[in-house]
Amino acid sequence: MTVKEEIFRIIDGKRVIVKKPELLAPAGNLEKLKIAVRYGADAVFLGGQEFGLRSNADNFTQEEMAEGVAFANKYGAKIYVTTNIFAHNENMEGLAEYLQGIERAGVTGIIVADPLIIETCKQAAPSLEIHLSTQQSLSNWKAAKYWKEEGLHRLVLARETSAEEIQEIKEKVDVEIEAFIHGAMCIAYSGRCTLSNHMTARDSNRGGCCQSCRWDYDLIQTASQDLTAEERQLFEESDAPFAMSPKDLNLLLSIPKMIEIGVDSLKIEGRMKSIHYIATVVSVYRKVIDAYCADPDNFQFKQEWIEELDKCANRETASAFFEGVPGHQEQMYGNHSKKTAYDFVGMVLDYDAETGIATIQQRNFFKPGQEVEFFGPDIENFTQKVEKIVDEEGSELDAARHPLQIVKIKVDQPVHPYDMMRKRMKQ
Repeated sequence: MTVKEEIFRIIDGKRVIVKKPELLAPAGNLEKLKIAVRYGADAVFLGGQEFGLRSNADNFTQEEMAEGVAFANKYGAKIYVTTNIFAHNENMEGLAEYLQGIERAGVTGIIVADPLIIETCKQAAPSLEIHLSTQQSLSNWKAAKYWKEEGLHRLVLARETSAEEIQEIKEKVDVEIEAFIHGAMCIAYSGRCTLSNHMTARDSNRGGCCQSCRWDYDLIQTASQDLTAEERQLFEESDAPFAMSPKDLNLLLSIPKMIEIGVDSLKIEGRMKSIHYIATVVSVYRKVIDAYCADPDNFQFKQEWIEELDKCANRETASAFFEGVPGHQEQMYGNHSKKTAYDFVGMVLDYDAETGIATIQQRNFFKPGQEVEFFGPDIENFTQKVEKIVDEEGSELDAARHPLQIVKIKVDQPVHPYDMMRKRMKQ
């Protein structure tokens, strides 16, 4: 069967997508896992207490993994655990026992970069799927063939892989392919950067990346340097600090192409991001994937999807390497961080249908008289004015001031737990 035959069928003269890709979302803690699943993720990737690359994330104990698996199972979602460090000799101790604990927690698979961990997993926890991490910078079909023959279930491609290269890999190697669609881009090939090692004595490839490429730097031109016009512009256009970071990846417009190529899993980056970011990004990509798969030949992209994505905190974005090698316009040279127009102010904990009262966990300041917008996986976005705020004892408040404070407000339409509330910031 060809890749195209796997993707769609002709039914009653109409082309129907029969292989919908997995939407894979990040989770830095248990709350983020639940948000990702509720807002439409088919699978979630997370890090444990050891052997991962996000030491600054909350990360999961094995008990929390088991709780996350139980929650995900209720919605038919899968859990993958990152074990993608490049191991040194001292990292071998306890590895087999750790992988067996992950297996007992019920996760579907692990994401791995080091052959040591691959071989240990095969022996110690054979029921786990093994996915090759993007840290291996896989970008060609012969490497894909090699890793498939090593028994890996899925290959996470390098972010630097183009659409044409992805298509060739899918056509020549019968293995699951996972590709990034949204989130941060590394200034180096993933797994090849040692900036943090040199600048902070923290090992980038063992969980210590401090994103020093995004620090502010001063540019100094020596008298002997002969600069191009483009390079001179960096000194002349502004006094903004210099950074080495690319713009973030955003392939929302390319989702139809990725589905047609046959990418098996579409991955959103961002285990350190907020629950508002995860909810917004996951829900938008869920809508685009579902709309295209429902009727690919009559699909029309909606501007409202882009507008919705812009409501969460984003840096400037670009398509990176997907359509070819990016130029200077896709780099973040100076202080060009994109700011959101909205503040995330609360999450719904409960709703009383008889009184129309919603119980809200406050996440940012809001007060009576302000207009807020509600959104969630099972409601259409709606706005309303906050008329009155009361606390848990029923006392009226002049504002919701305190982080994680529990308050109650009357809402115009039914809402559900995990629905979110945001307000437009003053421009």
